[in-house]
Amino acid sequence: MSGLLLLAPLTVHSGAQKYEPLSASVQATLHRAIADQAAPVVAFDDEREARAWLAAMSSRLAKKMPDRVTREEFLLTVHYEARRAGLDPQLVLGLIQVESAFRKYAVSSVGARGYMQVMPFWAKLIGTAEHNLFNLRTNLRYGCTILRHYIDIEGGNLFRALGRYNGSLGKPEYPNMVLRAWDGNWNYTSPAGTRTAQ
Repeated sequence: MSGLLLLAPLTVHSGAQKYEPLSASVQATLHRAIADQAAPVVAFDDEREARAWLAAMSSRLAKKMPDRVTREEFLLTVHYEARRAGLDPQLVLGLIQVESAFRKYAVSSVGARGYMQVMPFWAKLIGTAEHNLFNLRTNLRYGCTILRHYIDIEGGNLFRALGRYNGSLGKPEYPNMVLRAWDGNWNYTSPAGTRTAQ
């Protein structure tokens, strides 16, 4: 992997998830996903894999997050929340790159917040008004849960789910940017030789 990821300026294309009425059962399911506040655990198959993944991702992110402790906490939280939601952690990194350029306090023109640019209506809909969308775990938990919800709505069609996430369903620009970031900047081959991007 070349160092091009962090040398070129990243264009931010923050999302504007659209409010859509949810059935009571879907709302309850999403609320349970957000409300589960179990302490993060390392969600790797083994320690060797954890070290290799963290080293690979950390080196790619170093210029955007110079502090090693902050960077590693961020990456481990991304990995945990992505795996918890059944998502590829590298996909989530690609989405964050496009949405906020890894800025914790990013706010879009329509009010989307944080790394994953979560719209505040989600806190009222499936969480509580006290949830701080700038909190690392809260933002990633909401973002991953919302993306998983959209993937499920779209029957596994990631392209359409990404369009929903950004509020641009039916337009190819945003899904293509996320897929390019995922495959071009965040692809990863595990020590066992398994590639985990598209």
